Amino acid sequence: MRAPIGDFDHATPAPACLDRLVGPVADAVRHWGGAVPAEQILYVETDPAWADTAVFVEHYGRDLLERSANCVVVAGRRGGGTSLAACVVLSTTRVDVNGVVRRQLGARKASFAPMDTATGETGMEYGGITPVGLPEGWPVLVDSAVVDLPYVLVGSGRRRGKLLVPGKAFAELPGAVVLEGLGIA
Repeated sequence: MRAPIGDFDHATPAPACLDRLVGPVADAVRHWGGAVPAEQILYVETDPAWADTAVFVEHYGRDLLERSANCVVVAGRRGGGTSLAACVVLSTTRVDVNGVVRRQLGARKASFAPMDTATGETGMEYGGITPVGLPEGWPVLVDSAVVDLPYVLVGSGRRRGKLLVPGKAFAELPGAVVLEGLGIA
């Protein structure tokens, strides 16, 4: 199958390649219940040596720069408690952690979660964290610009491989909250 974005050799519907996905992502695809069919979530093989954004778009297609999203784990603190959430923004922007995220989480302070926490809590590899398959109960804050795109490139849960996901599917993820201005220039 031809990928709807980027210059990839082959795109495979995610349900047909669950063995290439980490456990939490495979489980999420296996039990997908959104209006967007799971077969529209596509998996593409990528070389981890080309993970740097500039090299990645040079190799897989310049159109991906505006059609890629980053998923980062943030920690919100209030009093003695810490809560984790995921934020999904276009790769051309950065997460408004101290504004939109802090307010949405009702936190006194918000920051990016340490790498050990992000990978340990998600069961995913650093640099490949995806909003598909996050722990139950996590808020998934999604910038509205991501939802507006026909397809978006995101991590697959590991550094090798990416998912191509219809933008509107991000709004259907468990715990999803679509927000204006989550990603800032």
